[in-house]
Amino acid sequence: MMGDQRFPRAARLGSSSDFDRVYRRRRSAADDVLLVYGLANGRGHSRLGLSVSRKVGSAVKRNRWKRLIREAFRTQADRLPDGYDWVVIPRSPVAPVLPAVAASLRKLTERIARRLERES
Repeated sequence: MMGDQRFPRAARLGSSSDFDRVYRRRRSAADDVLLVYGLANGRGHSRLGLSVSRKVGSAVKRNRWKRLIREAFRTQADRLPDGYDWVVIPRSPVAPVLPAVAASLRKLTERIARRLERES
């Protein structure tokens, strides 16, 4: 039995004010796959927000990116820093691959979390 595989509402950034708060802090890290913004949220769990523009491609490509980023976040949740809000933006117009997206997400979130911890 695989258990619950859904992406719960509590794990999502929902309002534009949540996104604005993360963007205003301007703590980001990027590689050739993703650009990630982060901010400590004071909760016991992390939340994910996605910003996938039309620059990435057609609706099919944008939705593929969103599915893969959500899946990477969900499957890597135990390896990602807890208590942060993350806004993830795809950088590559090339078709994404789950292992690359997951590795990039893990690396970039850890980098931002270290930077935020040093600042506080």
